[in-house]
Amino acid sequence: MIYIGTSGYSYKDWVGPYYPQGTPQKEWLEFYAREFRTTELNFSYYRVPTPFTMERLVAKTPESFTFTVKAHQDMTHKRGRNQGVFSEFVESLKPMIEHNRFGCVLAQFPYSFRPDHQGLDYLRFLREQLGSLPVVVEFRRRDWIRDEVFHFLLENDLGFCCVDQPRLKGLIPPISLATSPVAYVRFHGRNARKWWQHKEAWERYDYTYSDEELEEWVPKIRKLEEESDKTFIFANNHWQGQAVQTARQLQMLLAGFEPRR
Repeated sequence: MIYIGTSGYSYKDWVGPYYPQGTPQKEWLEFYAREFRTTELNFSYYRVPTPFTMERLVAKTPESFTFTVKAHQDMTHKRGRNQGVFSEFVESLKPMIEHNRFGCVLAQFPYSFRPDHQGLDYLRFLREQLGSLPVVVEFRRRDWIRDEVFHFLLENDLGFCCVDQPRLKGLIPPISLATSPVAYVRFHGRNARKWWQHKEAWERYDYTYSDEELEEWVPKIRKLEEESDKTFIFANNHWQGQAVQTARQLQMLLAGFEPRR
């Protein structure tokens, strides 16, 4: 089963390009959920949600809607092995799990996270702290793309996050691979000029995909669908609602896909 949506939905710069002018922020998710049936929550990276907050998000969406949740920065970037943060994070997910609305945890690591003994040991710790929850790991550094790493992910029931991003030296290439029952793809855009050099974080993700660029992923996504139970596809080129258009393009392209004979 394929779920297509955007990385986050709560952006002020989407008012006009996507949300009608005058739409209250508290109604954005309900508006979004009329078109898409999944979103990747990213506010959880900055603050650990409360169960009450998650319960409210569930209440604003239909029963068919599924959330994925980005791990808090203490869990991926600071990596201080703060068991309290993990416990609080897991507790916050209970309403979504109880209502069958939870897809997985996305653990996005920084470029500085390396595939050495320390890095692998931390992934074991992460897996242990998150128990039986489905977890997908996003690496930023190309050094992680090795067979032994993929075997490690398989053995530890950790999903691999496939990415589309600028083809720059050192970054993860556009490979498609599922290492757990949950497959995952994030489209960051291909703004190579602004990837490393930018004043504002959003500049990195200011990019509009062409149909031809996204078509490259259609057979890859279908392959992931065959290899997994669920496949999540998220557009992260979020500046001024470009992610919405990317998600729509992907929906149309996948709907019209016919395997080559």
